Amino acid sequence: MSNIVVFGASGQLGQSLKTVAAGQGVTGIHFPPESEANILDQDALRKVFETYRPTWCINCAAYTAVDKAEDDIDRARAINKTGVENIALLSREYNSILIHTSTDFVFKGDSPVPLLEDDIAEPVNIYGLTKLEGEQAVESILERFYTLRTSWLYSEYGNNFVKTMLKLGAERDELKIVADQVGTPTYALDLAAVILKIIAENSGAFGTYHYSNEGVASWYDFAKAIFDISGTKVKTLPIRSSAYPTRAIRPSFSVMDKSKIKANFNLEIPYWRDSLITCINKL
Repeated sequence: MSNIVVFGASGQLGQSLKTVAAGQGVTGIHFPPESEANILDQDALRKVFETYRPTWCINCAAYTAVDKAEDDIDRARAINKTGVENIALLSREYNSILIHTSTDFVFKGDSPVPLLEDDIAEPVNIYGLTKLEGEQAVESILERFYTLRTSWLYSEYGNNFVKTMLKLGAERDELKIVADQVGTPTYALDLAAVILKIIAENSGAFGTYHYSNEGVASWYDFAKAIFDISGTKVKTLPIRSSAYPTRAIRPSFSVMDKSKIKANFNLEIPYWRDSLITCINKL
């Protein structure tokens, strides 16, 4: 598969890539720790590129604390924009193809239909804005790149909604879950497999793509499925977003259209609940 370097190797997508790559017997893929591959340290980054001379770079590093970002703008922008610029500039210099991960939160989320890649991006929070700035940096610096927007990522690794719900469900008798924000849960190992497929095919179909699992759910639907599949006995009540105010506004509808990635890479994307069963069985 040639030389591949993964930035953000300790995050849930980085760990998912490590698991899927090992399962597929992928060789030549490197997961340098953040201490060696801090995307804000240009000298350290250059050393990584010089050491591995990567054909492909995968950027999984991101500031993802959506509410905290509202008050931590400089840090969010540094990681989600400046750090991405640093990787893109070195990718250009070393002739590497960059796969960069982004988010459905670049959209305002007021569309009643699934979002296409060229729909207008109008973030409603700082996290989404800084991720959009990162996308724009990649596009302005590189000709050979794939930006993959994904949504509601979860896995066996790191902190995520599935693990939080399992923990809370075991501790409490009743939970109130937001039911008027709609999107699609995405199993990080499914996304990791798609990233490795893009590399293996080396098709040159560069650009921005949407990838999530198939189907549509609210956070309430997602939580109910987690409890049903895991056999967790907890009363679950649907509430409006207004009853659970957060520091950052969330898109109310951020379901993404995946026709482009399915057509270009001949994908059959798993239904979100099927992948959730896989994850909970592993947990």
